[in-house]
Amino acid sequence: MNIEKNYNTSESGVLTDEKALSRKFVANVFIWMFAGLLITASVAWLFASSSLMSLLISETGFNLLGWLVIFSPFMMVIFMSVGLQRLSFVALLTLFIVYTILMGASLSFILWVYTQQTIAIAFIVSASMFGVMAIAGYTTHTDLTKFGSLLFMALIGLIIASLTNLFMKSSGLEWIISIAGVLIFTGLTAWDVQRMKRAGTTSVIGTEEGNKTALMGALSLYLNFINLFLFLLRFVNGRN
Repeated sequence: MNIEKNYNTSESGVLTDEKALSRKFVANVFIWMFAGLLITASVAWLFASSSLMSLLISETGFNLLGWLVIFSPFMMVIFMSVGLQRLSFVALLTLFIVYTILMGASLSFILWVYTQQTIAIAFIVSASMFGVMAIAGYTTHTDLTKFGSLLFMALIGLIIASLTNLFMKSSGLEWIISIAGVLIFTGLTAWDVQRMKRAGTTSVIGTEEGNKTALMGALSLYLNFINLFLFLLRFVNGRN
């Protein structure tokens, strides 16, 4: 009886340690994510409220530097994902910071196109939806692995449809894309949070690999929030 009791106590202790590690890991992920969003918002405001915007836009529209700023974040995400194993945490963190700065510059035009009230409404709704799904992903006992795989395939379809609509310029298709985008990135938020919760049981903050995994998790959640915000912004009628 004593042996069995000691074994159960030990097992409970291990489970408790895993939960504590997971909580610490997820908290670290959200810290990096919020830091990235703060940098992006600050840079966007700086560009929109100063003459820096003239570096990106000419009389005919975006200039070469403007197009580079818009498309370079996409290439950086691919580079960070592919080079994850070879890059050090410091290098990955540097790229993450540069990425959030470039995103801020590329999104600064939003402050020109939409009113402050429109942006505030879209942000509040995005933050609310993101928060609800993040809590759902963290607390649910349902395995979202298959759900996440379906969402990833839907995301590929969304990208293809978005590229197609650049040439078609269909308002109906754009409406469908916007609805699909909101649903996809809302679902991906829950999936990513559950994925980070599980990763926290094996990845230790403070180690090289643990820090890198947390940073890439923060990047995923950052992208989910930014995209959710951009798609919701299309539903709010409030252009300058």
